[in-house]
Amino acid sequence: MQRHVATYAIAEGQYDNIKRRMLNWAQQFSIFAFLDSSNYRDHYSRYECLLAVGAIQAITDTSLDGLQSLHDTQRDWVFGHINYDHKNTLEPKVTSRHSGNMGFPETYFFVPETVCYVDTAKTKLTIETYQEPAHVFQQIIESGTRVGTELPLLIFTQRIDKEQYLQTVDQLRKHIIEGDCYEINFCNEGFCENANIEPLTVFSKLTELSPAPFAAFYRNNASYMMCASPERYLRKEGEMVLSQPIKGTAPRNVDPAKDDELRDLLYNSTKERAENVMIVDLVRNDLARCCELGSVAVDELFGIYSFPQVHQMISTVSGRLRSDMRIADALKYSFPMGSMTGAPKVMVMELIDKYEASRRELFSGTIGYITPQGDFDFNVIIRSLFYNQQSKYLSYQTGGAITFDSTPQQEWEEMRLKAWALERIFA
Repeated sequence: MQRHVATYAIAEGQYDNIKRRMLNWAQQFSIFAFLDSSNYRDHYSRYECLLAVGAIQAITDTSLDGLQSLHDTQRDWVFGHINYDHKNTLEPKVTSRHSGNMGFPETYFFVPETVCYVDTAKTKLTIETYQEPAHVFQQIIESGTRVGTELPLLIFTQRIDKEQYLQTVDQLRKHIIEGDCYEINFCNEGFCENANIEPLTVFSKLTELSPAPFAAFYRNNASYMMCASPERYLRKEGEMVLSQPIKGTAPRNVDPAKDDELRDLLYNSTKERAENVMIVDLVRNDLARCCELGSVAVDELFGIYSFPQVHQMISTVSGRLRSDMRIADALKYSFPMGSMTGAPKVMVMELIDKYEASRRELFSGTIGYITPQGDFDFNVIIRSLFYNQQSKYLSYQTGGAITFDSTPQQEWEEMRLKAWALERIFA
């Protein structure tokens, strides 16, 4: 069986209409993944957006070997996710003591019935499908552009209150002082029970207020994710793999002069640089496990990138994949991403499970795609809302990296800054 391919021109100024129609059309499917670069460009951009709908074949093999076999056999598009808690499969020493609420499988990868993607110039929509492309295109066009605008007023409860959060930061600093670890990512859950929301409306509002280069709208049966992530986890093109960890955050300011000052303070911050370089070293070590000796390099260190709510410090690490390494190996040896754990990785994953009060599940995991040629791009799932349509449970998690120089109050404020960008959608 072979995909049918057709490309359709997008008239100038019509991309947003096409995107809304694609999203509306996708709602009929119980499995879909929409990945959106939100008009951001970098040296590594391939598409403005991609949409995969329907699962003609799917695997939940937690070893990731099933993913490799699926791609080797089909040589087709594959989309899917890996939960943070897949760490327990990769590293038997670690566990997750909390129960989950969202219902996402530990891993899930699927060959979609139809893949639609728009080029970075936003001039062409390509449809690759096992149906007739013209029929799919007509369905998309007829889906309309309506996206709901009203959202309920919701109040989120913090799983860890402020007093306990401050105390925990102090406890984590003691672990650092005692030499147990160098840096640890500590997160807190905000949740709302009995929430009646329309996920597409939430995603549209989230990405309107917080456009991000690795945004994603994902449905896996009754489980939804609305993601506005600024961070790339792992990308492969040909023999080269690349990771872009984020560590270092500063707020924005409406005054351009003050905003530039905050940007400069972030770039020159000893604390933020220490956080970033420790994770860069961790990523270098992770990539060295699957890359050719001597090929791992830091392409950019301490780059400052600006987003609507925050400035971020982002570094880029790359390497040449060894000839005996496969797609699954590159993921196994680098997951979970260092920016969401800390260093050393195994020890901090144990501490995360001890001190955090919620199971992370899909938060700080990844979602992405693999091309028929074996190239791929996966994000870091942060700045995201998760919703179980059956239980009506809505949640997010936010946090930051704790180091020796961390002060509890500043860590609380950074965590709340990130949470505010999600909560304000329902205010």
